[in-house]
Amino acid sequence: MSHETLPPAPEAAGPGRPSAAFSGRPRIAALDVLRGFALCGILLANVKPIAHMGGTAPVAQAVAVGQDGAGPVWPALLVDQRFFPIFSLLFGVGFSLLLDSAGRRVPRPRVPLLRRLLVLLALGLAHMFLLWRGDVLTVYAVVGLLVLLPSTWLPRPVVAGLAAALIAAPLLLGGNGVPLVPGLFLLGSALARYGVIDRMERSARVPAVLGLLFAAGAVPALWLQFGTPIGEAAFGRWFALAGLLTAGVYVCALLLLLRTPLQPVLRKVFVPLGRMALTNYLSATVLVLVAARVVGGSPDGWSPATVLLIAGAVLIPQWLASTLWLRRHHQGPLEWLWRWATWARRPPLRRVP
Repeated sequence: MSHETLPPAPEAAGPGRPSAAFSGRPRIAALDVLRGFALCGILLANVKPIAHMGGTAPVAQAVAVGQDGAGPVWPALLVDQRFFPIFSLLFGVGFSLLLDSAGRRVPRPRVPLLRRLLVLLALGLAHMFLLWRGDVLTVYAVVGLLVLLPSTWLPRPVVAGLAAALIAAPLLLGGNGVPLVPGLFLLGSALARYGVIDRMERSARVPAVLGLLFAAGAVPALWLQFGTPIGEAAFGRWFALAGLLTAGVYVCALLLLLRTPLQPVLRKVFVPLGRMALTNYLSATVLVLVAARVVGGSPDGWSPATVLLIAGAVLIPQWLASTLWLRRHHQGPLEWLWRWATWARRPPLRRVP
């Protein structure tokens, strides 16, 4: 969930500076902003499913609200299935950036990637069986092992073509959610391998044009989503398409806002959450379960205000803890352990004044 890369020439180690083996080029702040933003949206979508303790809420239940007059429209319009595409895309981006880093550090660069995915799988399985059956880390680890890792031997045009095919196939077949993950992973990997990620903060024209195209496609897709009965096979297709296009609008809008005077505010709000995404994702489950005990009642009966209140009660302490932690440490605690397992060497954690 985080990415690590090396500069062309490693800096010398010194007081308060990590050793050359673990130093990296400056992080791409836009990726941390996008990751933190996606983390907030995923939590908002997952509050009720986590509180159920049994797993993810059925898609039909998640989007029925607002389509049959039984509740608010905004979750189905702005939240459901709108944020996981961003997170999945960023996972693929981070994977390719890490491969580039590993290629500079070790003679067998895929070995650290394999260790990284296996550790993620262990974390996901523990999270799934101990806390919440809707865990996504297990899915990410398995898809990473079966799709992302083998794709590192393929030329980038082939990876881009496979990404398009694996995204189009679920849409044509009416699938959504997990079936889209392999294609989104490969899309993120292809964007990194073509250098798009390194240039993403330099141009406003590209995200502006893409954002308009995504918005133009999202309007009819949303109309079809809300106009198609949930029981029909076509519903899943329009639901998934609307989610992907809306996610594209979110990404492009944030990239544009990062080129405005709002940039410092966006960085301050989302970067701490994004840099500690793994720690915050796992700790959010515990915090939501505690909040559910305090609020009481059936999660199905919670109002949108209650869901927002619980999400805020989780995100605000996480943001504060992440901000304070990163002032004294290079990474979040779980990110640090994950990096240790990846490189099989203990990286520095504390910042030395």
